[in-house]
Amino acid sequence: MVWADNETTRDFLNFSGVADTVAEIIVQARGRPISIGVSGAWGIGKSSLIKLTQASLAARPNKDGDRDFIFVEFNAWLYQGYDDARAALMDVIATKLQDEAAKRETAIDKVASIMKRVRWLRGARLVAGDAAALALGLPPVGLLGGVWGLGKRALDGVDAEELDEAQKKVGDAAAAAGGLLAARAETSPPKEIQALRDSFEEALEELGVTLVVLIDDLDRCLPPTTISTLEAIRLFLFLKHTAFVIAADNEMIKHAVRKHFEGVNDDLLVTNYFDKLIQVPIRVPGLGTQEVRAYMMLLFIENSDLAEDVTEKIRVGVCQQLRQTWQGKRVDRAFVQSLHTAFPDELVGKLDTADRLAPLMTSASGISGNPRLIKRFLNALAIRMTISRAQGVGVDEAVLAKLLLFERLGNPKAYSELIAAASASDTGKPAFLADWEAKATAGAELELLPPWDDPFVVEWLTLPPALADLDLRGALYVSREHAPLITPGDRLSSDAADLLSALLEHPDMAASLKARLVKVARAETTVMMDRLLDRARQEQAWGVPPILEACLAMSDADPTQGARLAAFLRERPSAQIEPNIVPKIGDQSWAPGLFRAWESGDVSKPVKAAIKKRRDNGNVAVQ
Repeated sequence: MVWADNETTRDFLNFSGVADTVAEIIVQARGRPISIGVSGAWGIGKSSLIKLTQASLAARPNKDGDRDFIFVEFNAWLYQGYDDARAALMDVIATKLQDEAAKRETAIDKVASIMKRVRWLRGARLVAGDAAALALGLPPVGLLGGVWGLGKRALDGVDAEELDEAQKKVGDAAAAAGGLLAARAETSPPKEIQALRDSFEEALEELGVTLVVLIDDLDRCLPPTTISTLEAIRLFLFLKHTAFVIAADNEMIKHAVRKHFEGVNDDLLVTNYFDKLIQVPIRVPGLGTQEVRAYMMLLFIENSDLAEDVTEKIRVGVCQQLRQTWQGKRVDRAFVQSLHTAFPDELVGKLDTADRLAPLMTSASGISGNPRLIKRFLNALAIRMTISRAQGVGVDEAVLAKLLLFERLGNPKAYSELIAAASASDTGKPAFLADWEAKATAGAELELLPPWDDPFVVEWLTLPPALADLDLRGALYVSREHAPLITPGDRLSSDAADLLSALLEHPDMAASLKARLVKVARAETTVMMDRLLDRARQEQAWGVPPILEACLAMSDADPTQGARLAAFLRERPSAQIEPNIVPKIGDQSWAPGLFRAWESGDVSKPVKAAIKKRRDNGNVAVQ
């Protein structure tokens, strides 16, 4: 069983204290507008902190006179490429108020007014470019630019064909604006925006609620979407009875602002732009060894056969202990075992694995205590253990974990040397490690030459178990999707083996290998695709992961592999399919059948919308 790579309301990292603090800031605002920025690097836990904040607010008992909290969750990344983020956020907020008004049977007229103005502003965007251009005396370039161009030509006279064109252009413009631009006398965007803000405050007052808007994944968006969302936030910001909690990596936001103001070399402007939106900045705390060890152990416990009430008791106990680590308290295997009397032997072994790996997971630059990367590492380990059991390959989990750690964090050339040494040995033992492991364990100084001259290697060598006297062939066999264990039975020529290694090592560069791939014998492409799909099974999100590039390059070189790739993608869990895979594979001959399968299944609405959009534009390959 693997762990889902998404946010959670179960606190494994002692983030509840931070979430409760954010919730308390919102409560203490007492109706005054507040904006809170939750910052931190990718995968550090911002989304989970947002979820925990919402849970903390929702769980607070209402006292007499307290206003209810209503929540709007907005993920700008899901709308990227399919809708204007600014308009989408306005729609989501207005729809939430509409639902609340209907449920509470009050403020219905005011919310209806908000909906009309949102539609007006959304429609005004269609002609905003032209209106701005006309105001500045410049030629318009938007939807109505074609109409303007025809009008200018009319000064010189028009023929019948041009007149027909003009009528069509005007009709197109009217159709695009139809249903969005209700007739409103003497109105303008500034007037509508102010009226929207006024109606919004009045509706919240009459509903007796505080609106909490939770913005997530802003740092995953392209700069235009990021800026569009920030502009929409600004529209509703600093209104009474509103609170915005915005999760984003500050550096990514600054990058988006720099792109927006391209050519303006003023870092102060970049910093001030975001700072003016955020009143209270909060940074997600980094994880130390204690937190990483606790997190890994709780993940293993979550996937165990222990009863739910037992796992919850252990989780609470671990979080309480984490709050006291500053006093010297430890979260380790012994402590966790003290929280329950009957741990299965297999789970004890996994807790021991977490105990050993935690220091390297915290300090190694490739992971640095990042919860998402830790989870992905453990998922890869679980998948390989599953392969081991399914194929009857006896592999010790501790050995596999140690090899996987080197594969993910060590020098690729050194890892290749380790594989080559084990493969060349009749016993599968990397005997050359013996002296190094002995010295590292004894604390003696090691003089390592490239590609082994890395501080990580010394730490890795001290991890139990020692590998020099172990047969690694089984562990390398189940790990072959990364660096294949090439044997005569694999039927790969040296050129095919080199290509496979390149595809696995640098899948994003696969397009540059197509000329060489088409020359590979068909018998070998099947083996190569086996390895690529083994690697692809580690992916938890199917947008455009780099391994997809390698798989597409292989299916281009050998079309019979395209059907295998289509079947593989059809088997992926629906929740893993993301909208941006649609344009990536849309021109493949096997795409229509796959798209039909996804549409008839339960993939997300944005994925189905992406398929429909591509089909409507005539961009789906014909079978």
